[in-house]
Amino acid sequence: MTLCVTSSLVTGIVWASSGSSDDPAAAAHGNDAAGGGDRPAEEAHAPLSPSRPVKVAVPAIFIEAPVTGLGLDGKGHLGAPPMSRPREVGWYRDGPSPGEAGTSLIVGHRDTETGPAIFLNLNALHRGDTVTVTRADRRTAVFTVDAVETYTKDKFPDDKVYGSTGRPELRLMTCGGRFNKKDGYSANVVVFAHLTSLKKQKV
Repeated sequence: MTLCVTSSLVTGIVWASSGSSDDPAAAAHGNDAAGGGDRPAEEAHAPLSPSRPVKVAVPAIFIEAPVTGLGLDGKGHLGAPPMSRPREVGWYRDGPSPGEAGTSLIVGHRDTETGPAIFLNLNALHRGDTVTVTRADRRTAVFTVDAVETYTKDKFPDDKVYGSTGRPELRLMTCGGRFNKKDGYSANVVVFAHLTSLKKQKV
């Protein structure tokens, strides 16, 4: 992705919910939950061939969600899963698929006007937690979390979040920081993870 596109993507995924309130538990900027442990980094798995994701699971925070493909709107903003389906996540379908070489992006709502959504507790993840992505090719890509960060909208590091690292990477993203009705949430929570293993589904 080019820098101009990633800037638009950031704008597009900072969603607001009018029923939300300020969130004092989320930092405005900096490290969120990951990094405090002493678990060694997991070695990266070789890249996989392209295949669309169909399900995402995050055992540490009891998440299992279907995946829908998302594109950019006319202003270059990334769309979002429908508010009517708050337990669904969206994959940026014009980028790499999870496990493919490059950085794959999956986004989800933190909350909606009617209550919590799929990524409410995303900032509770820690380094060493796992994220599994079931793909259409009947293989499950297993990612290990490297870090969890919260960035304010005006200090969002496009290159760090979206840039290639030379290995298959995954980013999970949602809203973070404080909320107000005029501007929505002040920040984004970003989970950084990389591909560490592969499971084949039983036939």
